[in-house]
Amino acid sequence: MMLPTATATAVFLTAAPSSFSTRRRRSRAIFASLSPSFSSSEEPLLVRAARGEDGLPRPPAWMMRQAGRYMAEYQALAKRHPSFRERSENTDLIVEITLQPWRAFAPDGVILFSDILTPLPAIGVPFDISDSKGPVIQSPVRSKEQVRELVPIDLDMLQFVGESLKILRNEIDGKAALLGFVGAPWTIATYIVEGGMTNTYTNIKSMCHTAPDVLKGLLSHLAQAISDYIIYQVNSGAQCIQIFDSWGGQLPPHVWEQWSKPYIKQIVSRIKKECPNVPLVLYINGNGGLLERMKNTGADVIGLDWTVDMTDGRRRLGNGISVQGNVDPAFLFSPLPVLTDEIHRVVKAAGPKGHILNLGHGVLQKTPEEAVAHFFDVTRRLRYDTLFQGSVAEELHHVA
Repeated sequence: MMLPTATATAVFLTAAPSSFSTRRRRSRAIFASLSPSFSSSEEPLLVRAARGEDGLPRPPAWMMRQAGRYMAEYQALAKRHPSFRERSENTDLIVEITLQPWRAFAPDGVILFSDILTPLPAIGVPFDISDSKGPVIQSPVRSKEQVRELVPIDLDMLQFVGESLKILRNEIDGKAALLGFVGAPWTIATYIVEGGMTNTYTNIKSMCHTAPDVLKGLLSHLAQAISDYIIYQVNSGAQCIQIFDSWGGQLPPHVWEQWSKPYIKQIVSRIKKECPNVPLVLYINGNGGLLERMKNTGADVIGLDWTVDMTDGRRRLGNGISVQGNVDPAFLFSPLPVLTDEIHRVVKAAGPKGHILNLGHGVLQKTPEEAVAHFFDVTRRLRYDTLFQGSVAEELHHVA
């Protein structure tokens, strides 16, 4: 039976490592020092940056894989709850894990602790998670009959997501943006067709040619379900949504244009109609060859991985769209002054408008928590008026 939230929080805090009280005192000091732009009377800095608003004091910052294995507090919790499915499908655990980095580092964005595969059972695709193999789908979907057996997403099966977002929105209380996220249709289809993780993508790539109607049917079904899931997250409190097309970068650009982009555009178009005030971030790992194509999906923000130079990315995308990224996660293992310099370099390259500072990929395992704290401390001290003093921001134009 699920504990009431207040009781569950007390249990978690009692069981937390001894260093937690020190972190909590530090977090209180950080929260007390937050500028008025973080008050609940205004929209969070991250949402405003995603929209490309002028006049922001600094870039907001959060990290992909913000909660998780690099934190000692998470590791202690994971020992008590070794099942990832439990951790990501139990409201009290979701809330606690999501808030761990928020309490410790006070990022400008707090992202729901979940997984892109979480909604699969709600469309009729059960899955397990193996410690050695990762996600395992026992019956990969590769035929018309199997696609026809998929069902419209049953949001009642995902109430733990909605409940968690509602609690988190209240806990954060306007001091940061609450982010939800989904997987893009191509990426989710990759798992469903391959039956789990893959290094080759041979089954789904071959379906583009051997069973295109089956693949189109699957992707269309997923686009509808993912759109419904985004709307559900927004109605539950999410203020910004990131779409992860994690395996889109494994496709040649012209193939991504045919088999991934149309379904992302379908999602974006619907969300823009039904949730027009909620910014959408599109991230693809290995997206250097896709930037211009990504812009044309209609997403508000394009996430850059660290293999794209921020200056080049801005030049290619132009200043009519916001960007996110893109510090190499490995810099968090560098001396702190080196990390500081890299943060400054990326922010200067991105310019004083429409930039969300992030890593170019997720936080790596064993990343020092001190470095994560430093990343956010440096960002909070940044000021555009000082960083760009005496310089004129170059007008950027999209390169056709």
